Amino acid sequence: MASSKTKIAFYCQSCGNEYAKWLGQCPSCKAWNTIVEEPVHKDDKQKNVFLHTDEAPRGAKTLALQDIQTNTEKRLATPDDELNRVLGGGIVMGSVTLISGEPGIGKSTLFLQLGLSLQQQKILYVSGEESMQQIKMRAERVGIQHDEFYLLTETETQTIFAEVKKVKPNLLIIDSIQTLHSPFVDSSAGSVSQVKECASELIRFAKLTNTPVFIIGHINKDGAVAGPKVLEHMVDAVLQFEGDRHYSYRILRGIKNRFGSSSELGIYEMQQGGLRQVSNPSEILISQKEENMSGTAISATLEGIRPLLIETQALVTQAVYGTPQRTVSGYDLRKLQLILAVLEKRGGFHYGTKDVFLNIAGGIKIEDPAMDLAIACALLSSYEDVAISQMYAFAGEIGLSGEVRSVNRIEQRISEAEKLGFEKIFISKYNLKGIDPKKLKIELVPIAKVEDVYRILF
Repeated sequence: MASSKTKIAFYCQSCGNEYAKWLGQCPSCKAWNTIVEEPVHKDDKQKNVFLHTDEAPRGAKTLALQDIQTNTEKRLATPDDELNRVLGGGIVMGSVTLISGEPGIGKSTLFLQLGLSLQQQKILYVSGEESMQQIKMRAERVGIQHDEFYLLTETETQTIFAEVKKVKPNLLIIDSIQTLHSPFVDSSAGSVSQVKECASELIRFAKLTNTPVFIIGHINKDGAVAGPKVLEHMVDAVLQFEGDRHYSYRILRGIKNRFGSSSELGIYEMQQGGLRQVSNPSEILISQKEENMSGTAISATLEGIRPLLIETQALVTQAVYGTPQRTVSGYDLRKLQLILAVLEKRGGFHYGTKDVFLNIAGGIKIEDPAMDLAIACALLSSYEDVAISQMYAFAGEIGLSGEVRSVNRIEQRISEAEKLGFEKIFISKYNLKGIDPKKLKIELVPIAKVEDVYRILF
């Protein structure tokens, strides 16, 4: 009788690399005190049959690049247009998607809704965190009926695959990867070796049976997916579900996608009956006010290929203490300091003695360089205490010499502002090439330098 092989391995909790002995610093990712000892037990004979599949193993065959035939991947379109956009057009058959997010943000609700809404498909929802009664209560809140939606509360992978063989689902949802454990690894659930082993078993199942798998994952205190970094490399797509729990809006952001753009995002609103898709996010990101207030400006931004009009709020006050404060929500603090330096150097505004507070409305985080012009105008508006019209939008990047630089895909930004009824949009004069202002219902205001926009507005 062949004896099973038992060994002790040392894994880095940060990058997942395996070592023969303990080290103070991981040679791969250079992180300190992240290498932990874990017992590993593998039975190679059992290992080959973990999937309980009758399919013969595929033989390896080398092909020349020109001999390979490409086919458009088959996608399963869901009733959730926001999820379809982030995934690149729908769920690819045989793909494995990892979804991460803070606790309580709505990951389980989102994919319970997804499973219940796919009426023509057989769905298996595996939970290692909640009981069937808890999931049933959430499903009743969502209010969608589905006759072929099956629940399984189990954490051992072999038992899950045995049930999968019976049910034969069209979609498998795992909640969550950190609760699963494989009998072929002797460490506890959630450890580096268990997460890697369970993920590899699920990926092999998806590829052999052409069944799409959604895996929900936890995040650590730094906001990254808990477990080894190699987990994100193994799966086909990584999505991040984010948003402030005190706001009702949630953002599903693509981090990695082998079948589409990784810069897409979908927006949802958390309601009593579950998550609602937000088809026109610009309306919710612009606050409706009775009168114009100083310190606000509307920016025409892009997230992926999606244009968004977002309200930027700034407050400039006299500094009470010695060192002026710089407080930012939803934007990069270093970029704000750069804009303040440009306004002080090129415009002569004394922000060095002022406290500056900046907020992006709606709890959203933006990195688009086209936000620069709107932020500069909001800062100038608060400094002068003069309101900017709610019917003006801004799109432009500010350089260190005070020039307003052109931004990409300006036509989409102009079109979105025009659709929402804005009267004017301030853009870089270098963006005017190829645009016919006569065909537009919105007035284009070309800007060359920051001083120009100050003269026009104030």
